[in-house]
Amino acid sequence: MTVEELKQDFESARIKHVHFKSKLRSFLFGNGGAEGPLRDPEQCGLGIWIAARLRGRGAYAHLPEARLFDRQHVLIHQEANRLMDLHLAGRTEAVSAGYAPLQAIADEMVALLQTMEARLRTQA
Repeated sequence: MTVEELKQDFESARIKHVHFKSKLRSFLFGNGGAEGPLRDPEQCGLGIWIAARLRGRGAYAHLPEARLFDRQHVLIHQEANRLMDLHLAGRTEAVSAGYAPLQAIADEMVALLQTMEARLRTQA
């Protein structure tokens, strides 16, 4: 894989990550939307990317950060479920106050993507 292809692939993952956060915010602000991809890490776009690239014989599965990234992805969905349940229970103040843990996980995921991409670029 060329450096440019790596760049595009990881940019795709970052976009999928931002899209997830955007869809979650939209749901939490009362705009609805499909719950499945927000609740289930296997249904969202980034989860599909992870399954294809970071698990089994995936192109990046050998990276030490791959399993950690996968775990963080599951955690962010657990936090999303918690926030969505609060929202559905009408606890909007708790949703606003409880967003920080999700954002911390999201930031760590972005850092892990950058680390994996940098590691692969030096190997290329």
